[in-house]
Amino acid sequence: MRTLKKLIENNRNWATGIKSVDPNFFQNLSQQQSPEYLWIGCSDSRVPANQIVGLQSGELFVHRNVANIVVHTDLNCLSVIQYAVEVLKVKHIIVCGHYGCGGVQAAFKNLKLGLIDNWLRHTQDVMQKHDGLLSKIINTDLRLNRLCELNVIEQVVNVSETTIVQQAWESGQELSVHGWIYGLHNGLINDLNVCITNNEEFSTVYKSALSALENINRI
Repeated sequence: MRTLKKLIENNRNWATGIKSVDPNFFQNLSQQQSPEYLWIGCSDSRVPANQIVGLQSGELFVHRNVANIVVHTDLNCLSVIQYAVEVLKVKHIIVCGHYGCGGVQAAFKNLKLGLIDNWLRHTQDVMQKHDGLLSKIINTDLRLNRLCELNVIEQVVNVSETTIVQQAWESGQELSVHGWIYGLHNGLINDLNVCITNNEEFSTVYKSALSALENINRI
């Protein structure tokens, strides 16, 4: 089929429902966007960014990719960060992973899926970097959950090390980088206690977050 009639119908019903509550919603929304938050999350269809944090359209700037990875050669992600920080002037960058992440699981099990294997190599690097911590966890599911958390923490570091964020901090711009993880099984977000607001606290916050993981069993 060349058309997706059901989705078009859903859109019409959605737009009608919104306008019945607020007739000027779309007119106002089209004028500008001024979100305070940039969300860097996984592409997984079960993690709808706006919905799980209760924000409306225009309140959350979003970038998503498989396994919520931030690398310094990804011009797509870096462009989103730059626009969010320098143009939209967001105050918070949230890296949010999720338990049961298929990308992290593929890296964890060293699955051979094709082109994406190259992308997930970054998560395997996280796994190797923290092998000492992960090897202490006997239960496979718990070890996978911990890798999902570690992956988020390392991406927070990567965001904080971008020239974009570094320059923002150097200029005195108010900007915080947070690491969260979402539970598909209960719909709840866990704060991984890694919030970096400047270069001075970078090392301390990172070490503290890793230390906390050794003593916490969230799932």
